[in-house]
Amino acid sequence: MITTLFFLAALMVGVPIGVCLCLSGAVYILSIGSPVLFQSFPMQMLGGVDSYGLIAIPLFILIGEIMNSGGITRRLVDLSMAFIGSVKGGLAYVNILANMLVSSIIGSATAQVAIMSQVMVPEMEKQGYDKTFAAGLTVYGGMLGPIIPPSVMFVVYSVLAQVAVGDMLIAGILPGVLLTVLFFVVIALMGFVYNYPRSEKRTLAQRARTVVQASPTLLIPIIIVGSILSGLANPTESAAVGALVSALVGRYVTKEFRFSAMPAILLRSAIYSAIVLFLVAAAAVFSWLLIYGKVPQMVAAWVQTVAHDPVTFLLLTNVILLVIGTVIDGIPGLIMTAPILLPIATEVYHIDPRHFGVVIVVNLVLGLMTPPVGLSFFVASAVTGAKPGKMFIVTLPFFIISCVALVMLSLFPSLSLGLLK
Repeated sequence: MITTLFFLAALMVGVPIGVCLCLSGAVYILSIGSPVLFQSFPMQMLGGVDSYGLIAIPLFILIGEIMNSGGITRRLVDLSMAFIGSVKGGLAYVNILANMLVSSIIGSATAQVAIMSQVMVPEMEKQGYDKTFAAGLTVYGGMLGPIIPPSVMFVVYSVLAQVAVGDMLIAGILPGVLLTVLFFVVIALMGFVYNYPRSEKRTLAQRARTVVQASPTLLIPIIIVGSILSGLANPTESAAVGALVSALVGRYVTKEFRFSAMPAILLRSAIYSAIVLFLVAAAAVFSWLLIYGKVPQMVAAWVQTVAHDPVTFLLLTNVILLVIGTVIDGIPGLIMTAPILLPIATEVYHIDPRHFGVVIVVNLVLGLMTPPVGLSFFVASAVTGAKPGKMFIVTLPFFIISCVALVMLSLFPSLSLGLLK
């Protein structure tokens, strides 16, 4: 109880989540009167990041930074516009499709929202869309970032769950495609009701020229995802090759990337990577003390009195995680909940850890779009000036369909594991 109160108090006064986890662990050790456990504290932290798979995290972050500097995002948007054509609500479809393509490179929801808001919202405003709707739609498009590979959250989960990183990345493909299709359905229905403007008409020659100019940028997601699916490279190796290809495409194809910018890019990538990896190290200590205190066993005993089958457990988990995700960012939320819920899912209800990982990640990402916090809406607001509360209201159908997708993923494991069989 003392540890829980300390953790909540530290969190409320703004102490970073990684520091909260470490300090709470120290408070727990003192409260049980076993100072000898402090000897294992640094070993547990180092052990938490002693994983080859975690090298993929800074490499994926580096790819996103290089892509932004190289103008690759803009060309992926142009490519999406060439494919969609002049249809009602065309630019709304382009927003989601471009987010799907970009998510196969960035892998972070908040980073993707920040980037795509700068690109898509002014363009949609120019064509007559309401700025609040355009910004809100970009937020839901950014939801695809941590789901479609590469995904930093899936890499972190794979380390926590001790499953293959490649399996987790592949497991995110079908859920990402499912969400994209469902978002298209919502756009079609809303476009019929609100009479969205048609996208700018382009001739066949203009479309062909755009495809030719932008197609080389597709080398990056093709190499990353293709090498993992084919077994030619593991996620870490594919991320390294992807970073090299991103730099070459940005320098010699789009001609906007400069090698002189690499020191600044590497510094930004290192800072963000250090934050994520410190969270993983703190999570290792947190998980170790949870197991020492038999917390998973106590939670499992309570859950079994409420949930009598795997489906009920997953639906209960969805509610719990959605509440947690509304106030805590994705990776910290994952680090806090996976060590408690995963043993229950696998040992009590015999749920595949890869399926459970997809459910957890999608749930926590959806929390980024849920009041009272809705971090992604605040990111979009900072970039566009649209109000977060109004964004949530005007894009409520997308929230509802995302919840439907989450329930579908919970009920049908094949939607996550289909490509792994």
